[in-house]
Amino acid sequence: MCTGTSGPCSAARVLLTQRQTIMENLMNRHFGTVTTFASALLIATAATGCSEDRGEAGVSDAETHVAADKVDPGVVPAASSSADPAVDVKDGTYGKMLVDQKGRTLYLFEKDAKSKSQCKGDCAKAWPPFIAESTPTAGNGLKKDLLKTTKRDDGAKQVTYNGHPLYRFADDQKAGETNGQDVDAFGAKWFVVGPDGKKITTRPRTNDSGY
Repeated sequence: MCTGTSGPCSAARVLLTQRQTIMENLMNRHFGTVTTFASALLIATAATGCSEDRGEAGVSDAETHVAADKVDPGVVPAASSSADPAVDVKDGTYGKMLVDQKGRTLYLFEKDAKSKSQCKGDCAKAWPPFIAESTPTAGNGLKKDLLKTTKRDDGAKQVTYNGHPLYRFADDQKAGETNGQDVDAFGAKWFVVGPDGKKITTRPRTNDSGY
């Protein structure tokens, strides 16, 4: 039995200590890898469960209520004011259509009449009105005389085009998405808007949203 404090015994103890350290490091790395893999697997599973086919029928009224509950203020501000509002035109999924200054799709609500918004409460959460603190700027391809504002019940000024109050959709998570197109919710249908100020009802160019 090796009991010395120097020579071969000391060398053996050093070697044993080094081996133990190496094994501990390997175990730690292995545990970290397994944990990382398990986390990635859980995330992938959750993503798969959420990525369902929306279909051509659009979004149901119940789904828009869900959208109202999960509005992300950092993505689509609910009825937030813009100090430098602008309406522009982008060539997207449904051809040339109206977008805000950040490229997010703008919609009209068929229930609105005479520049008066009929979208309030949960509706305004799912379809945030495009509010302006100042006169909006018209981008290239738009008719400036069609771009105006209308006063909402709370006194805020909502941007209108050709007499249609304009809205965003809470389920559009990035510029170019048109998840709100042809949706029947809160009493009427919603449509993207063309540069002529009329609703666009043509079929999409592709199955993917974006510019």
